[in-house]
Amino acid sequence: MSEQDKNLVAYCGLYCGDCFFYKGEIADLARDLRKKLREAKLNRNYKEFSKFAKEFENFNQCYEVLGAMVKMRCNRTCRNGGDPPFCKIRKCCQKKNIPDVGNVRNLKLRKVRFLKAYT
Repeated sequence: MSEQDKNLVAYCGLYCGDCFFYKGEIADLARDLRKKLREAKLNRNYKEFSKFAKEFENFNQCYEVLGAMVKMRCNRTCRNGGDPPFCKIRKCCQKKNIPDVGNVRNLKLRKVRFLKAYT
């Protein structure tokens, strides 16, 4: 495995290269859809559409959710100082000088117990 590939393996063992946060696909699609909705002026005219389809009454909530999805992006991997800052697994591995939880034979540690399903 190359050094670059190793940097794409998070401390928890997940591969960043497969993660939608790292790839940014969902964030890009949400950004593009918000742009199209603004271009179509749907953000101003959704109330008119709600006369024909009541679901349009929830347009603002949908638009907010898309806005949250735009933010679902990691610019750096966790090994390179990326998100999330609150990751207890990363902090534990760094403190104990463990490269990743794949090197932890006993997955009874509370912080990594959820990973047992993937082993």
